Amino acid sequence: MRTILITGPGGSGRTTVAAATALTAAREGTRTLVLSADRTDTLGTILGTPTGATPVQVSAHLTAWRPDATAGFRDDLAGFQDRASNVLNLLGASRLDPEEVTPLPGAEELTLLRALRDAALSERHELLVVDLPPTPQALALLSLPEELRRYLRRLLPAERQAAAGLRPVLGRLAGVPMPSEWLYETAARWDTELGAVEAVLADRHRVVRLVAEPGPAGSDAVRSATLALALRGLRPDTLVASRVVPEDWHPGLVAQQRKVLEEWQETYDVRALPHLGHDPRGTDDLDALQVPGVNATTSTVEWPVADQLAEDGVLVWHIPLPCAVREELDLIRRGDELVVTAGQFRRIVALPSVLRRCTVAGAALRDGELRIRFAPDPELWPRTP
Repeated sequence: MRTILITGPGGSGRTTVAAATALTAAREGTRTLVLSADRTDTLGTILGTPTGATPVQVSAHLTAWRPDATAGFRDDLAGFQDRASNVLNLLGASRLDPEEVTPLPGAEELTLLRALRDAALSERHELLVVDLPPTPQALALLSLPEELRRYLRRLLPAERQAAAGLRPVLGRLAGVPMPSEWLYETAARWDTELGAVEAVLADRHRVVRLVAEPGPAGSDAVRSATLALALRGLRPDTLVASRVVPEDWHPGLVAQQRKVLEEWQETYDVRALPHLGHDPRGTDDLDALQVPGVNATTSTVEWPVADQLAEDGVLVWHIPLPCAVREELDLIRRGDELVVTAGQFRRIVALPSVLRRCTVAGAALRDGELRIRFAPDPELWPRTP
């Protein structure tokens, strides 16, 4: 199943583009699901069919779904209280009733990730179109599974669970209680669920599509999103320029949009959508937009390691980072991981196995690409007889 992740600045028309993209694919005979996490039913208003916690059939090949974060959070909390009942009873804690539970910040994002995973695993659809939140939240959402799994593995390493019989002894030696078995089981279950979500987000058949209105704010948002995506090894397959006005509109606005479009076209595959003079409503308006269809491209960008041992005695890790600024780059080697900071964005990545036996020998940013040089560590590198 192909997945199209659509995001853009708030108010850029990303939900409209997601709905139009799904509708176009469905009319071509592709079994399509469009997924949104908005609390308000913007998606249903645009499609002309109310959407909610239960998937609804919009047309012969199109289904729309807006999962309920409140219900999902209540179910998760109820399950946690059941599994931790012994501990809660020992602490004298009173259980929370479902009617007094409201979702905490981040519940919508977790609900969307779970729905994305369930949709991918169901195999009922050939195409999944995801209306992601505005760009800053969407970028945090894409990194959430990887980061949470890293935290779980650091706080509750799976290998420690194997020493279940030794935990009472270790607790007495350390003078503090050791984590109980149910905690490790919960961590393992979360790790499995997050791994499934991460696999969907990392699938080579998924693409990321940016939506922005050509203008100063849209240009800044696209530049920021491009850098953040690059840090995750991604690039937009298409940049959809929304609400492009016709030539006979206000000359100042026309000139501003044309200038930004020309700049974008130097770097991106730009598809301009016309301004309809009103907010799109219903399938006729969506058809009039003529959004780009689904293609065979991928958003995955490789980070290759070049062998220059014979020439310069180093291995070079090439990391494409378009829109990065040299003064805002920072690198920290931490064991077998590399902490890469680019502006306001940061990612902790595992080093390729061949680089784990090397030391960092320098780095440079050239033509939108970060090149990190690694020299073999004599203590770890295989010796030539």
